[in-house]
Amino acid sequence: MKRLTYEIVIEREDDPKAGYSVHCPDLPGCFSNGGTPAEAKRNMREAMELYLESLNANGEAIPSPRKAVQVERVALLAPA
Repeated sequence: MKRLTYEIVIEREDDPKAGYSVHCPDLPGCFSNGGTPAEAKRNMREAMELYLESLNANGEAIPSPRKAVQVERVALLAPA
């Protein structure tokens, strides 16, 4: 087994009661959620492990981590 480090994106849902969603850009279709960022991260770790196990069980290649997630804010004026 080799250690892989993937980047994940955690986003707060529009409805604060809905918590947080999380996905991994390098693992398409692999996503999870949680009530807090920490819970979303724990849940995502489990989802990612299951995702990689499924790829392996089906003889598919495990993607190498490659994307560098960059988050920036852009301020602009929107029409009223």
